[in-house]
Amino acid sequence: MSDQDETPDAPDPQDAAEDRSPEKNAADQKKADRPEKGADRRAPGDGQEPPESNPFDQAGRNPLGASGGTGGSGTAHAALQTFAAGKTGRAIGFGADGQYYEGNTFINQLGVGGGHAMVQGPVPAEELTRLAGVYCEAPGYEEMEQRLRERGLLVLCGEHNSGRTATGLSLLAGVADDKVTRLDPGVKVHEIEEIRPGHGHLLKIESEDTGWQEPERADGRSRPRVRRAGPTELHLDGLRSKLVKAGAFAVLLVENGELADRLLRGRYGVACPAPPWETVLRQHLRVLLADAPDGALDEALALAAGDDVIETLGLDELRPGESARLAGHLARRQSGELTHRRLLAACSTFVDAQARDWFAGADRPGILPEALPTLSAAAFRIAVAVFNGSPYSLTAEAGEQLAWELAVTLDPETPVGRRLFGTHAEARPVAARAVLQDGELDLGDAQVPVQAVRFQGEALATAVLREVWHGYHNVRGPLVRWLRALCDDPRPVLWVRASIAAGVLCSWDLPYGSGELLVPMAASDSPVQRMSAATALAEAAREPSVQPAVAALLKEWAKSSHEELLTTAVLAHGYGMAAGSVAASLDALAKVAVRAHDDTDAAHDTDVLSNASFSVTRLLAGPEPEAVVHRLDAWLRDTRRGPADLALLTVIGALRIRTTFLWGLQDMPELQARGKRMLLSALLETEPGLTGRLASLVRRTLATPRAGAAAQDSLALLLRQAAGDAQQLEAVCAFLVRLAEGRRDRDRLRHLLARLVKDPDEPLDKTAARTMWDAVGEGAAA
Repeated sequence: MSDQDETPDAPDPQDAAEDRSPEKNAADQKKADRPEKGADRRAPGDGQEPPESNPFDQAGRNPLGASGGTGGSGTAHAALQTFAAGKTGRAIGFGADGQYYEGNTFINQLGVGGGHAMVQGPVPAEELTRLAGVYCEAPGYEEMEQRLRERGLLVLCGEHNSGRTATGLSLLAGVADDKVTRLDPGVKVHEIEEIRPGHGHLLKIESEDTGWQEPERADGRSRPRVRRAGPTELHLDGLRSKLVKAGAFAVLLVENGELADRLLRGRYGVACPAPPWETVLRQHLRVLLADAPDGALDEALALAAGDDVIETLGLDELRPGESARLAGHLARRQSGELTHRRLLAACSTFVDAQARDWFAGADRPGILPEALPTLSAAAFRIAVAVFNGSPYSLTAEAGEQLAWELAVTLDPETPVGRRLFGTHAEARPVAARAVLQDGELDLGDAQVPVQAVRFQGEALATAVLREVWHGYHNVRGPLVRWLRALCDDPRPVLWVRASIAAGVLCSWDLPYGSGELLVPMAASDSPVQRMSAATALAEAAREPSVQPAVAALLKEWAKSSHEELLTTAVLAHGYGMAAGSVAASLDALAKVAVRAHDDTDAAHDTDVLSNASFSVTRLLAGPEPEAVVHRLDAWLRDTRRGPADLALLTVIGALRIRTTFLWGLQDMPELQARGKRMLLSALLETEPGLTGRLASLVRRTLATPRAGAAAQDSLALLLRQAAGDAQQLEAVCAFLVRLAEGRRDRDRLRHLLARLVKDPDEPLDKTAARTMWDAVGEGAAA
């Protein structure tokens, strides 16, 4: 009678007395399993191995052990997306004359009709006339004008380059009949004495006015530094009194921050949001193309809305000045002065110009604590660049740590503290051109809701790191120390982000990055830092000009007598890019396995094989699973113990490790959608053509004495997971048909199903078990 005949025909799943039920089959198979268990740790021709040297005891384990985890694929995917935009962007240089250049091509950076620099003196009539033609009212403009007429004094608070100056000039021109005077930005509010009757006065409050000073003491002894309060309501009341007596008006411009927060709660402060950038763009184009043929305006607007222009700009929305600049470029494109390529080149400088503006003199005046506010803002922008889209709380804390590194580098002898109630969380992101939004953090096991912070432009993250790394050499030291500390944090959301950022920096300057970042982390005794170094190496290898050097470094480390360097090299090969190809990484891992088996240190042998198998499993979850399956088959046929054990451990890992924990540095959308499933189960659905070959690998692993018990336990996890999902169950049943080719294979699988059904703590669903049981029976006819 055939094995198929022995399988019952659709029995009642509740009938525990079925002759060939899973429960009864457990007793029949119990005796057959004992020899395999007894020979579990014995290799052909070898004596009994000590338990601690058996690599299968921890098959499929997390390579970081108790130090942390690799995190879910969502965390890595978000980190990679952060630097995807603009990483291979053009090398743009900026000149002091307002031009930028790409190679030998020079293009004017300023928009047509750009405003004059803010200097003391009357505003020319022609400038006010030009402003009247292009100005777009900010939200709440009428209320601002009414308050200015009633009180004579208004404080406009807003972000840098948000159009506050244009709004202030327009308001003053309206209430003072175009008689407007700019005041010296260095003058203090309480020092203003010269008020021109009937005129409007515009004053920009410099950020230094909220800095620090050290009062002198009569006895000459040192005295603690105190914070200047900046202009107060009392100062503003005094200025208003002078304005009222002269029948004049004044508008003060204050940038967002602590002073703005305080003044907004007073009598004179008003928030000045920027008008919609599309409105500003249209208005400037309407003026610039006034003499152009019909349809030119619509063509320019359509060009601005094109995917190539939007992608090249790299900003979600433009500031008013940027809208005016873009309008100038589009107008010159319409007139034929710019080719489309040069238009895109002009658009590519917007994010670079923003980064340049953020960090130019960010440590002024060069000593603490005066420089601490600007250093903190710079550090927060860098933190957002590294953690773009991550939880605000973690990003803000990372920014504070970087601010400390920058501060002690600037002034090592001055103690550095933290403001406890400084800029509010709702206002702080604005200084980094970022927003707070609802997000989700992938923990691998689950996703949790978070308040995330992200740039308003996908290209800003790369632009910020490029500006800091290439533009300011002295910032590299504190930046590197900060990244190394983050790469030692067991939380994946921190070390994954930091290591990928480190890899990007190393791809720009490998000699420096290798000595300051990669080697110190690779040689560390911290498992998290070694994994971070491996991730950074693989990310750096994404750059073609750097990849050969990374591959050479890994070859050297793979032969090293230092266990830490060897471990880092093994883990780096799991990403499939560091050695140049998946095949090259598989070759390198096989050589490591051979050397590990010959090592006299059994514990070292086990650790190396475990890490190597995790890397091969990660490669199996990559873009070339077929190549990995082919190599696993060859290793199982290899007479050498090292490659065979490496294959066995990899198969066990594929059975028990969920796909999300095997993220790589290349997008795998189909697998990512099945992140919670065991890797082998996910492959059965995404690569159905590999079902037979995967079944062959698992069958041989189950039949190998030293790996059989671990493989059975891992297969049990996969079967349990498949029982709760109809689509997954269908793929797994097709796999079981191919897996149960021999009688002994079928008996083994039936015994496993019976044991799972009888599990007193978590019994397998009997309906799903019956479906699997029938699939095993079909294996006889397959």
